[in-house]
Amino acid sequence: MILTGPAITAAVRDGRITIDPFDEALVGPNSVDFRLGDRCKVYRDRALDAAIDNPTEDLPVPPDGIVLDPARVYLFNTLERIGSATYVPIIRGRSSVGRLGVFTNITADLIDLGSINQLTLQMHAVIPARVYPGMRIGQVTFWAVEGPVTDLYHGKYADAESPVPSRSWREFTPPERPPA
Repeated sequence: MILTGPAITAAVRDGRITIDPFDEALVGPNSVDFRLGDRCKVYRDRALDAAIDNPTEDLPVPPDGIVLDPARVYLFNTLERIGSATYVPIIRGRSSVGRLGVFTNITADLIDLGSINQLTLQMHAVIPARVYPGMRIGQVTFWAVEGPVTDLYHGKYADAESPVPSRSWREFTPPERPPA
């Protein structure tokens, strides 16, 4: 069951949902808009490998924005800290941003119970497009769980400062590669 806007607002006020800072003007009928933060990472190399810790570099995000290059994946933080130990947050890009050819959160829209952080957004543009810190970039919905909550998120991205690059290498051992 999805929470309505008034139910989200009530849950933020009583502490069952964290959205910080919370702006009631961003609440919709069944979601809350979230905004783009001012920190960005890009991978240094153009070819990425799931079995290694791919090096990244910080990309400054000035107030006048940055133009996204279609040949890159961008990792941005959200302005807000978002999460809940009661409801499951699902994040999606806003349609108005998608209509500019910008994919916000390419994958991984499910936020685990108990994960409360600035989120890392995986962003990609199909054509060059300028984005700005503080702009409304996505929406979060909150879903009720059924059954007992026996554990909260303690995974590889817990308590990390966003944006965080892939940590797939921590859980993957690639097959032996033949010598070159």
